[in-house]
Amino acid sequence: MPNVRSKRLTAPTSKRVIANLRELATRTSNERGAQRVAWGPVWREARKWFTERVTAELGLPVETDAAGNAWVTLPGATKASVIVGSHLDSVPGGGWLDGVLGVTAGIEVLRRHQAAGTPPVTLHLVDWADEEGARFGRSLAGSAASAGTLDAQKELAHLVDRNGVKLPDAMAENGFDVARMGEAHAYLKALDPKAYVELHIEQGPVLEAMKKPVGVVLGTMGVERHTVRFKGQAVHAGATPIPLRQDAFLAAAEFALACRDIGLAMSGRTPRTRVVATCGVVKVEPGFVTAVPGATEISLDLRALDAKVLAKMQKAAEKASRAAAKKNRCTVEWRPLLAIEPRLFDEQLLRLCAESVREFAGSAPELPSGPLHDAAEMAGLMPTVMVFAQSSPGISHTRLEDTPIPHLDKSIRAFLRLVEKTVDHVHAAQSPNR
Repeated sequence: MPNVRSKRLTAPTSKRVIANLRELATRTSNERGAQRVAWGPVWREARKWFTERVTAELGLPVETDAAGNAWVTLPGATKASVIVGSHLDSVPGGGWLDGVLGVTAGIEVLRRHQAAGTPPVTLHLVDWADEEGARFGRSLAGSAASAGTLDAQKELAHLVDRNGVKLPDAMAENGFDVARMGEAHAYLKALDPKAYVELHIEQGPVLEAMKKPVGVVLGTMGVERHTVRFKGQAVHAGATPIPLRQDAFLAAAEFALACRDIGLAMSGRTPRTRVVATCGVVKVEPGFVTAVPGATEISLDLRALDAKVLAKMQKAAEKASRAAAKKNRCTVEWRPLLAIEPRLFDEQLLRLCAESVREFAGSAPELPSGPLHDAAEMAGLMPTVMVFAQSSPGISHTRLEDTPIPHLDKSIRAFLRLVEKTVDHVHAAQSPNR
């Protein structure tokens, strides 16, 4: 199978990507940050910008599938394809890089490969719909529909935003039918995808603490998320001695500290063995100053890259909850909220990713992704890998989100090189003479 390129690929450059990022931020942000919330007017404006860029600069059409994902195709010598992508949608008051970095870098991927002639395999760029789940609460909606892991009628049809708008109505406003989202899976399969590559900001402080501009992502952590309810007895705070109380809040507080200790004890010294445990929401009843809390709900979010470790954390947390309840003369109940298996990325693509990152950054630190990404859905269908750009400060989902331009430059160029290597890798695998 010959390589039909008529020219060599140009050296990877980040200049146009960064310029596009700034232009999009100006067009879709206000003083509170990015406002590209899925299915809303600013998101539609971002999609309009995306279509304008692709059609004007590449002369390629933008298609949407039944789940609202936007696709751009650069035909190659074979139908076998490499997909690059991320998401244009944001949380309210988000940053200028979250999601859009991968989409704008994807435009540059198509630009480079188009300028060099017909690529040996087909390239697809996708802007996944509603990755954040910021408005209706279900993250990765578009990519999950494409992966075939979403039951839209069961998981989405009943969702309502804070203004009382139903998700099916919001989708209909944009020309999509929630009942047909499952058709996106067939659309993806028809592309004959052989690899998925995504560039994203880290959204955390690890690379900054390491003083490294770019990282190789090992995979996305598995998640166990629960609501834990401690039930005691509400009584008058002044009339009831402490030893006689059934304080549900104290039980929850001791449980939270125990979960922190579980996270510390089970977290290893290598990136592959790092785990986290978080209690982020606490609801106390009856909730006034002079009452001992009679009931307390507390959330628990456990994450690990190793499924066996995640299961051990879950078991240890359950044991800790029973101990905290007993000590404070309470009962405890667990209600599951979310369970996601760890998604490890492809070893061969990880090797190519490390090579690409070293070329531009000197070293290639490895780290897992605690946040979920569309790549996690793709990893169940095809070889997948991600590149992380350092976040500095190490925060996201805020207008303060940023990456120093020199680090952004290195991450974009490493990503472009990785796509180049992935194309060659997929092409070689398709060759009958291999």
